[in-house]
Amino acid sequence: MSENRIVRAAAVQIAPDLDRPEGTLERVLNAIDAAAAKGARFMVFPETFVPYYPYFSFVLPPALQGAEHLRLYERAVAVPGPVTDAVSAAARRHGAVIVLGVNERDHGSLYNAQLVFDADGTLALKRRKITPTYHERMVWGQGDGAGLTVVETAVGRVGALACWEHYNPLARYALMARHEEIHAAQFPGSLVGQIFADQMEVTIRHHALEAACFVVNATGWLTDEQVAQVCPDERLRGACRGGNCTAIVSPEGRHLAEPLGPGEGILIADMDLALVTKRKRMMDSVGHYARPELLSLLHDDRPASFVHRPTRSQHQSRSLDHEQFPASDEPSHASAGHVGSGRDADGTPDQRVAILRR
Repeated sequence: MSENRIVRAAAVQIAPDLDRPEGTLERVLNAIDAAAAKGARFMVFPETFVPYYPYFSFVLPPALQGAEHLRLYERAVAVPGPVTDAVSAAARRHGAVIVLGVNERDHGSLYNAQLVFDADGTLALKRRKITPTYHERMVWGQGDGAGLTVVETAVGRVGALACWEHYNPLARYALMARHEEIHAAQFPGSLVGQIFADQMEVTIRHHALEAACFVVNATGWLTDEQVAQVCPDERLRGACRGGNCTAIVSPEGRHLAEPLGPGEGILIADMDLALVTKRKRMMDSVGHYARPELLSLLHDDRPASFVHRPTRSQHQSRSLDHEQFPASDEPSHASAGHVGSGRDADGTPDQRVAILRR
């Protein structure tokens, strides 16, 4: 139940260390200590904060991105690994739930990952952004439906989305349907300008109202020196400024503290989880206000798999195909390429069958 629980939240808006990946981790650990000293038990950091958001992909043409992209590969986070070990220890030391955005490296691919550490240091959730946005598609792979979930933590039921995933109403509904109480939102910050901050503010307040949950949103920040480092061309530097709206919003859509604009800081506010029920009494989007017989969500929540084992029926189908069309025989024109046969038009096994039939 959400009654009689007050959770102090911290939304962290600080600059990364663009030169030393261990420097960004140090900044994270220092901010955790600072927020904990103020009594925070739930902390959110910006999108892919460790080692840094790939701002280069927004200002450099593809032909010039190679060196920066490879540098990000070298500095990206292994999960589990030294970064997760350090943050896990900090969460356990302070008894705090921490949501950290990282560039995750999984062998030959990078992903925009959100990590939720419970107060005992357990990694309660690792999810990947399901659709990288615009320039980000040059950098990250796609996540899967398994990450669209909510986890029970020491502070309540927590879900997370990154940046423009908040413009996907079905992704948000997947979390709402799992009765999210506290939502962690992460944006890059220092991007696009004030219009980005204005749109973000509308988006997170709307999710708070519609989901009847608290939203703790963290955006990143770049110093003037870092903007110049990312954008050697002065004409492009405006693209890496603004876009800051670090905020904490109640289920009634109210800011619980003045949002942070440009600059560094840690926003602190108390969340009274009794407001979740107060809001849902009037409008529960996944309860008395829903019409599932008319409108519902189909969600494939299986982890992505690149290898599929054939089912028994597929084994049988292939056996029948082999009997009907021995290796020495040519298949008839009528059956060539038929999906049910498990073969392409040239007689080779149809690799789509495992996906279409599972």
